[in-house]
Amino acid sequence: MTPDCERRLDAGLAALGITADGRARERLLALLGLLHKWNRAYNLTAVRAPEAMVTRHLLDSASILPAMTGPRVLDIGSGPGFPGLVLAILDPRLTVTLLDSNGKKVRFQRQAVMELGLTNVEPVQARVERFEAPPFDQVVSRAFASLGDFIGLSEPLLAPRGEWLAMKGQACEEELAEVPAGVQLVERRLLSVPGDDATRYLLRLARA
Repeated sequence: MTPDCERRLDAGLAALGITADGRARERLLALLGLLHKWNRAYNLTAVRAPEAMVTRHLLDSASILPAMTGPRVLDIGSGPGFPGLVLAILDPRLTVTLLDSNGKKVRFQRQAVMELGLTNVEPVQARVERFEAPPFDQVVSRAFASLGDFIGLSEPLLAPRGEWLAMKGQACEEELAEVPAGVQLVERRLLSVPGDDATRYLLRLARA
């Protein structure tokens, strides 16, 4: 990766207050290189430039790290593995399952897990409504569906005292109106992603 990518990653993590050791930093840059390489052939993301990928994928994913308690995390609609791969790299105590129905994106996830030597990540190709697993402590979504659908489809997969974490844009207020009865908003946290001026929120929700 270019020196500019490295500088952007280092400055962004510092601005987020995240300390990444040498191994984590190396893995994040390797993930970036792999994503850029595969994207040219498989069109995994509309973001083309590696420098933009640092902001839109690595730092955007890292911005929710302070809210992650795990230990078992399900990333629904993970695409090429965001935010789950980044969270698993930055906090090895998390056990992360990446769930997506798109075959080429899950193949990329598996390649990334293998090449980066990640033992705390499991990629799964399945639709959420057909996925069965022991309940998770936290269920995360970055760009999966509307808030109502996200909660409704994943409800059987959330542990009794677990929480949903939804990364949303400015329209989150409208989506909160869709939240099913019996679910309450715990926190609406403004996300400040270095290098990105778009308004982003993390919505934490739990059963009432």
